[in-house]
Formats: sequence, C-alpha cells, structure tokens
Amino acid sequence: MCLAIPVRVAELLPDEMAKVSLDGVSKTVSLALVDGVAVGDYVILHVGFALSKVNAQEAERTLAMIREFAGTPE
Repeated sequence: MCLAIPVRVAELLPDEMAKVSLDGVSKTVSLALVDGVAVGDYVILHVGFALSKVNAQEAERTLAMIREFAGTPE
C-alpha cells in the first residue's frame, strides 16, 4: 500500500527542493512536479516528491484523521 500525506513547506531550497515538516520531523523533498509553492503551503508528499498543493484546511483535516486512526494526539 502506498501513502501520500500532507506536509507543510518550511523552507525553499535551490534546484526545486524544499524542506518540509510534519509533527516535528523535517525532510528534504523535490518540488519538481509542482509549480508555485511557497513557504507555509501544504503539499501532498509521496516517496520524496511533492505531488500537488493542498489548502491548509484540507491538509489539517486529513492529518487529524490520520492521527485519529493511528491513536496519536494532535
């Protein structure tokens, strides 16, 4: 099973890369597949690539559901 999750863009880096974060975990990912990403935007992340942008409300709603299923607090 594959899982793509929303993450927040914390920093834009050279060469279409960005640092993203989720629950205190940071990762460097590729933005090569998505145009117009800014710091603070949410993107859908899958295996190191941002696939699309998603609005903040939808991202937070999805993350809340994932946390609920996993039994972890927000």
